[in-house]
Amino acid sequence: MCQPTSRLLPGNSSASRLASRTASRSKRSSPSPQSKQMQIHQFESGLHGRVALITGAAVGNGSAFCERLAEEGASIAIVDIADASATVAAVRQITDRVCAYRGDLTVPDVVRQIVEQVVAEFGRIDVLVHNVGLYEEEPFELLTFEQWKRMLTVCLDSLFLVTHAVVPIMKRNTFGRIIALSSDTVWLGTPYLVHYVTAKSAIIGFVRSLAAEVGQYGITVNAVTVGLTATQDPTDRPMNRALLKDILPQQCIHRADEPHDIANVVAFLAMPAASIITGQAINVDGGVARH
Repeated sequence: MCQPTSRLLPGNSSASRLASRTASRSKRSSPSPQSKQMQIHQFESGLHGRVALITGAAVGNGSAFCERLAEEGASIAIVDIADASATVAAVRQITDRVCAYRGDLTVPDVVRQIVEQVVAEFGRIDVLVHNVGLYEEEPFELLTFEQWKRMLTVCLDSLFLVTHAVVPIMKRNTFGRIIALSSDTVWLGTPYLVHYVTAKSAIIGFVRSLAAEVGQYGITVNAVTVGLTATQDPTDRPMNRALLKDILPQQCIHRADEPHDIANVVAFLAMPAASIITGQAINVDGGVARH
């Protein structure tokens, strides 16, 4: 096909410079094959063909995340230090594309082996929902250094190790969704939880920084801060007794948070359609914390 003749005159130096700059900008702005693939992902529906790795998924919220992502078509890899057979059984009511792995995610070799096994089974990892955590109340003056270290190890070392293992896989696929569970206590400054709130606040810093680093590869990184859900069985501790009495009146929506409430948000963030949302901490607690 013939190209249209330019109306710019060869002798017009300013016009020639303009043409040169325009051509240069055109070359720079041409999308790479990688960016084209990232744009294609935006129009995918659901999670069909995707693989979701969900940690801390033996019970409660984590189990709900597995079921919800399976409903969207994802293959499910469940990881927990505890027996997750109940979650496996629940997911198998939706899909047979589910496997469970048991291990301590604060141990580097264990994390590496589990991620290798997931890739060997499913071929890829597209979504990471990190739900590993530890809840413990302790007045600050009674808090020991061992308790402090254990909290940070469980909440943060596990997040680092699992994320560090899956990011290279996501980069190769030019698609990734990393969703880390945090707590609304980071907004509330809840007493008796200095070590817990510190760890959960660090998760937000982690996702904000990592989001800026991996966004160019089609990977989003977000946190979801949650409150006390209906599946959590509060013990006979002062703060939990107070929560039972006071939490619902503080909420804008006067009903207990349910695991499916959080799972719906997690599922949305995992979608290809959520490709523009990254580096965020989304609060899901009925409006107790409004920030």
